[in-house]
Amino acid sequence: MAGDLVLPLIDLSNPDRDSSAKSIRKACLDHGFFYLVNHGIEESFFQQLLKQSKKFFSLPLDEKMKLQTRKDNRGYNPLLSLTLDSSSEVKGDVNEGFFITSAKISYSQFNANQWPPEELLPCWRATMESYYEKMLAVSKKLISLMALSLGLDDLFFEKIGAWHEPLAYVRLLHYPGKTFEGSCGRLGASAHSDFGIATLLLTDGVPGLQICRDKDRHPQLWEDVPHVHGALIVNVGDLLERWTNCLFRSTLHRVLPTEQERYSVAFFINGDLDCMVECLESCCSKENPPRFPAIQCVDYLRHRISAIYTGGQK
Repeated sequence: MAGDLVLPLIDLSNPDRDSSAKSIRKACLDHGFFYLVNHGIEESFFQQLLKQSKKFFSLPLDEKMKLQTRKDNRGYNPLLSLTLDSSSEVKGDVNEGFFITSAKISYSQFNANQWPPEELLPCWRATMESYYEKMLAVSKKLISLMALSLGLDDLFFEKIGAWHEPLAYVRLLHYPGKTFEGSCGRLGASAHSDFGIATLLLTDGVPGLQICRDKDRHPQLWEDVPHVHGALIVNVGDLLERWTNCLFRSTLHRVLPTEQERYSVAFFINGDLDCMVECLESCCSKENPPRFPAIQCVDYLRHRISAIYTGGQK
């Protein structure tokens, strides 16, 4: 086990976009993880969001179960209901979560948000919808820099339709800490890589997040990711790994069981459902041909989301 990582800090407000793009490229090649600072979201709003998240998870279980998600990936996931590492013999990650996406997505499978009653949690829905829109704006700037980092036009992903009506998820997460008696042998979140383009993570400062930079290494080497006040933690997802022909590789990560309660909010960027995902020209050559066939984003995501609920492989 290694100590704390020193991950790169990417300043989203840096006027030198080429310099930022080079830094992102190096971060994606070396770590697959980095911090995003000066992103434009106020610390006070982060605290409001975490406070609202805590209010939901503090509700009685029967109230939360009224909003339980099934295979539409919307709503509440109770403790031990998901195992992100499908190869794990110990089933049930020690967290509970709540999935939200945009109400504008046209595909019926992806647009059925569930909300707690306004009289039960006033302003809760408005806070979550506001966070979604703020993070979508941050993501658009980030994806533009990622395009530059790959030697592409900064509007490349917009021009191919990947940002026309992007599907993204907010996932609220609560890790109960030592108060939960059924955690023996289980992780807060078992080892996994995220299946979208990239993930932007807000944490409350409680430790537990670890990454494994080389997912093909055996035995695996896990490193702690320290909290940086005001920063979002960004990681490469499997869809971007596929798009870049494994130039940018998604990174395994997990959350250890914690003594304290832990809250985090993940924002998963997945792109437009009609977009075709095929190897970028800047990431292949005669000597390095495409490793994956082209696939429509909606088909890829349906397969990956289904695997979460059936325990299937990627």
